[in-house]
Amino acid sequence: MTKTGMTAAALGLAVLAGGALPAAAQDTLTVGANIGNVPWEFQDETGAFVGFEIDLVNAVAEKLGAEVEIVNIPFNGLFSAVQSGRIDIAMSSITITDERLTSVTFAQPYYDSDQSLTVVAGGPASLDEMSGKTVGVDTGSTGDMWATEHNAEYGFGDIRRYEGLAPAMLDLTAGRIDGYISDIPALLYYVKDKPNLEVVQRIETGEKYSMMFAKDAPLAQTVNDAITALKDEGAIAALHEKWFGKAPEDTTSTVRVLPIPSLD
Repeated sequence: MTKTGMTAAALGLAVLAGGALPAAAQDTLTVGANIGNVPWEFQDETGAFVGFEIDLVNAVAEKLGAEVEIVNIPFNGLFSAVQSGRIDIAMSSITITDERLTSVTFAQPYYDSDQSLTVVAGGPASLDEMSGKTVGVDTGSTGDMWATEHNAEYGFGDIRRYEGLAPAMLDLTAGRIDGYISDIPALLYYVKDKPNLEVVQRIETGEKYSMMFAKDAPLAQTVNDAITALKDEGAIAALHEKWFGKAPEDTTSTVRVLPIPSLD
């Protein structure tokens, strides 16, 4: 996989009102991300990695006096990569689930989301019109799990799996799939300047996104403390406004400090 080092421009420990955060266990945080996951992590016209989570992990690293090295990994490969220790942190709008908590650890969430159905304008108007049709999902994602679980209910003709949004959108616009189920913030961002595509249905799932670590990794608590500090400073809310064009609601996990997720 291609590796791109990204400096967090940190000069030492970040001092908070209550003192300094503990130093990271290493000088460089190796972070796996599915590049192409707009607007969370993708490449701009210069080829640089940008996005909400790119900004967030760099802000976390700055708190820890560390640098960030981004490793481009397909979404489904992030789980084995973090479990094996190939990477320290995985991110790509990863949903916290009880099933995942049995084998990995998450920091507190920083974004509340749902799934969505996106179609070519004039196509199916809802999931009820997807019977017998081909739906696209990202391999191993919560959209994949949702579509598989509800396949009998909606009678999809086929579930086609992709490694990221870009190839799925190519097939959607070419008519090779009839709809695409994925995280609603990414799709709302993607279609806002594409009148030929539209998000026609929100699929309520109550998902929350966070950074993922090997099971019980000490780094999870360290990063969690940095996220708490960034929430208290309003920094994550500012990232929300930067990438989504509006401030987050005070009741969301983008603003509220929450405990580390657990199965207890």
